[in-house]
Amino acid sequence: MMKRIPAKPRSAAPAEAARGAQVHLVLALGALGMVSASAQTQSAAMTLLDPVLVTGSVSARSLADAPAALAVVDDEALRASGPMINLSEALGRVPGLVVANRSNYAQDLQISSRGFGARAGFGVRGLRLYTDSIPATMPDGQGQVTHFDLAGAQRIEVLRGPFSVLYGNSSGGVLALFSPDPTERRAGVDVDAGSHGLRQARLHAQAEFGAGWNARASVSEFEIDGFRPHSQARRTLGNLRLGWHGAADGVVLLASDIEQKAQDPLGLTRAQLDADPDQTASQATDFNTRKAARQSQLGARWEHRFDAAGPLASGALTGYFGSRGVTQWQSIPPATQASPRHGGGVVDFDRRYGGVDARLTWRWRGVELVTGAAQEQQRDQRRGFENFVGSGSEQVLGVTGTQRRDETNRVGTRDLYAQAEVALGSALNATLGLRSGEVEFKAADHYLANGDDSGVLRFRYDNPVAGLRWTVRPGLTLHVSAARGFESPTLNELAYRPDGQAGFNDTLRPQTSRQIELGARWTAADLQADATLFRVDTEHEIGVQTNSGGRSTFQNVGRTRRDGAELALQWRINPRLRWQLALTWLDARYRDGFLACAGVPCMAPSVPVPAGNRIAGTFERSAFTAVEWQPLVAQPTRVALEWRAQGRTAVNDLNADFAAGFGVMALRATHHWQLGAGGQRLELLARIDNLGDRRHVGSVIVNDANGRVFEPAPPRSALLSVRWSTPW
Repeated sequence: MMKRIPAKPRSAAPAEAARGAQVHLVLALGALGMVSASAQTQSAAMTLLDPVLVTGSVSARSLADAPAALAVVDDEALRASGPMINLSEALGRVPGLVVANRSNYAQDLQISSRGFGARAGFGVRGLRLYTDSIPATMPDGQGQVTHFDLAGAQRIEVLRGPFSVLYGNSSGGVLALFSPDPTERRAGVDVDAGSHGLRQARLHAQAEFGAGWNARASVSEFEIDGFRPHSQARRTLGNLRLGWHGAADGVVLLASDIEQKAQDPLGLTRAQLDADPDQTASQATDFNTRKAARQSQLGARWEHRFDAAGPLASGALTGYFGSRGVTQWQSIPPATQASPRHGGGVVDFDRRYGGVDARLTWRWRGVELVTGAAQEQQRDQRRGFENFVGSGSEQVLGVTGTQRRDETNRVGTRDLYAQAEVALGSALNATLGLRSGEVEFKAADHYLANGDDSGVLRFRYDNPVAGLRWTVRPGLTLHVSAARGFESPTLNELAYRPDGQAGFNDTLRPQTSRQIELGARWTAADLQADATLFRVDTEHEIGVQTNSGGRSTFQNVGRTRRDGAELALQWRINPRLRWQLALTWLDARYRDGFLACAGVPCMAPSVPVPAGNRIAGTFERSAFTAVEWQPLVAQPTRVALEWRAQGRTAVNDLNADFAAGFGVMALRATHHWQLGAGGQRLELLARIDNLGDRRHVGSVIVNDANGRVFEPAPPRSALLSVRWSTPW
């Protein structure tokens, strides 16, 4: 019998271990510089992280001494959390961060930090993304994470709060993946099989060649049928990492290529969700909604240490370029496209992008300074087509028809930045930083039959940040930091006019924010705790105005406020038992009233949204906890019970409906074998997610005008992963 989701429409007003011996870790300070790290092998007994060295933009220091809200998810957590396909598998243990798996590979993950990025209908918005210091965020502020090599990662660092503004435009938070330098020749095969037709095979190899050279390569093939009809997906991913280290230099070269094809089951209305959360909207099959994407990227980073006497200590140069192509068939009815200015129901674009970043680090007595400059470019060739051919009884839907749009869109950014750390005494340090930049958008319309929709927008910003860190006593530090942030519209947010006509939305302004954060870290032999309080005030917040048929328009909705608290805790209860906890409280609300659209078409917003309403796409409470048990200290077997919960989520600005809150459990077990004396290793992972088969909503499509706002989460799901490797 189908289980109904016990959620009712409501109106309202007013979110390791076990690395032994020593870990050399890097704090990602964005364009201010990120460097590599190495980790030793896991010990037999469970331990907390030993004191960690953090090499940031200014100086080496303890992780506990960083004046920022920082979380680290290591490779062990990544490997135990699932098949290493999506960031949502492991990052739910980070307070303040939401990584929702839409169970829809045509729309990517929904990632937000302290509410920044919650409105994104697709892709990653409002956060900066990096892989081994190479940007994965486009110059316009929108990013993708599908090419992240999670299986080859050593750790993922999550930076929240004021210091993330040093990454520039659209940096409400930072996700940075780091991979290790290989230290041995090893090759392996990973195989994953799970519920709903999940299957994946991965081949990987790494080597240390001597003379400073090393390399790692992997290729994977992933397929899933999905628990809802019309949600199949297939992904082919390849990654290559080449490294070299000399006496005073280091070079890392990254190359990635991904091809993905996915059906789009669309969201469900309230009535559809309550009747059957496993169904698919009829429009998905009528129009064969789907998406095909291909992305290739090459990036490199060179670091040099200056050994000569003088204040100049080191320098780094980072460069990258890539291409991305997307074609998406949407469910827009032919009648809607009858307007001569409509852009059509098929989105098709080809993108070329790249950038360069150069920095220098200087040292004087008691003062360390990093300075740098960055420049990025993006060029989109954007086309639109009708999603049908013919008419009447001869009409065929879900195909590429007559062209309706042809534009060239360009984005360029230029930034200068500086950050200094000053010792004010043996226990007190101050950090000051400033990033100044400019972002320019250009649209050149080549389809002039319906008028010229060309346009130019240019925005400038200055993001200052300041922080104080006080070491109260060994193991206990306090910090306070404040900053001003900036987030410009993306090309996708500028792509469509709010009146439903085609063209450049040149009325949209960037949003700015003022942030303040108070934090404390406590580290003891068997206990680590990290607590943070914050407030963020935003002006000209960018919000969704209409969202229908896969097409969104945006507007500035005035002032907003985000108040919150975050707590992370790790406790080694005894050598065989460990507990982890992450709690988040977020009160994110509109401070100004504004007008929203009631439906589509919408020539002008007419429905009042009162001040005090919750920001759409956010929820007030979330939690993650896990208890891990190692039956025998000397045996590499671990069993864990996880629980993840979140409060109800506002699906629109009116707060007229909410996705119900939920709590779900997962059970996992891992075991490792050393096969003989030849160095072969075998790892087995078994997981059951949503252990209680709780039907709930995994994510929402903010402000969808057709009411298809709910994206159901999967029912109970099982996974078996086998990972084998051998020296070569």
